Amino acid sequence: MTYAKDFTTSELMAAGVARQIRNDDVVFIGVGIPLMAGIVAVATHAPKAILVYEGGGIGARTRRVPWTISDNPATDNAIAASQMWRVFSDQQRGFVTLGIIGGAEIDRFGNLNTTVILGSGTTYSRPKVRLPGSGGANDIACSAGRLIIMMRLQKGKFVNRIHYLTSPGYLTGPGAREKAGLCGKGPKMVMTEKCTFGFDEKTKEMYLQALHPGFKAEEIKKLVDWDLKVNPGLKETEPPTEEQIGIMRNFDPMGFILGAKSSKIETFDEFYQKVRRGYQAIKLNR
Repeated sequence: MTYAKDFTTSELMAAGVARQIRNDDVVFIGVGIPLMAGIVAVATHAPKAILVYEGGGIGARTRRVPWTISDNPATDNAIAASQMWRVFSDQQRGFVTLGIIGGAEIDRFGNLNTTVILGSGTTYSRPKVRLPGSGGANDIACSAGRLIIMMRLQKGKFVNRIHYLTSPGYLTGPGAREKAGLCGKGPKMVMTEKCTFGFDEKTKEMYLQALHPGFKAEEIKKLVDWDLKVNPGLKETEPPTEEQIGIMRNFDPMGFILGAKSSKIETFDEFYQKVRRGYQAIKLNR
């Protein structure tokens, strides 16, 4: 295993999430970086992992970048092309072992808000900011065996108390999920562009687990509204391997997900050949 020396933050995040996917996982996955994490995992250490898309695709092995949860690549070479109600009902029955979601606000117990941001003199019907809402995130947070959260670490996003509970983490702390009757075990990691957070097994409170290159614990603590605990063995985030980077860049040669590497203007033939080489380089494991 050789670590890459040239990688972006998006590639670092995708590799970090990919390492959380096990060979026996059924992963409820979205588009963007979570999709890239799933592709990398299946192409490396977890070839038997099954990727599930919200639109109904189960176990796709695609060479194309899906733009939405129900885009055609979400069912390329798939085990099944089902429907949204079916994959969500399977999830609620406990068949999904790992879910990956995002949020606009998060608190120390991993509860997420993607509904409204309130301010002085505002109400739910007339909030300061109206957000997209739950989509399938609430179902995933309630029912998936494990949960990974991906979001940006900015001041005002990691708060003591979220404005609205859209998707449950550990609610009020130890035992609260079980009391509420939730079958999923709750969040295990929060991946950001600056660091990763874990959750204490006893207190269920979020703590600083690892730092991405170039960041310090003091910087992270200033962006979090509570007294953030720090892993005594705090280390730097494990970098992507050359193999992982190669898979990502072959799958996304134009940088649609990972970000364009160049602003060079290309002819249509150059564009076509680059995308074609990317598709041909991807192995479809089953």
